[in-house]
Amino acid sequence: MLCSLATKLGERELGEVAALERELGVTILAFSCHDVDPAEADERQLGRIREVEEELGVSLVAVKS
Repeated sequence: MLCSLATKLGERELGEVAALERELGVTILAFSCHDVDPAEADERQLGRIREVEEELGVSLVAVKS
């Protein structure tokens, strides 16, 4: 399972999260999770993934399509 920040919240969902933040006095992050299987990557592929991760400042995960 792989989770990332939820980007497809509608106005109603965003409003509910905002109301919860006000009620609790904390910032809330919303995540969406997906069932994915990791891809097997060889050393060359892993090296390229690491290079691009460093360039972009993100973490990348190779998954089966």
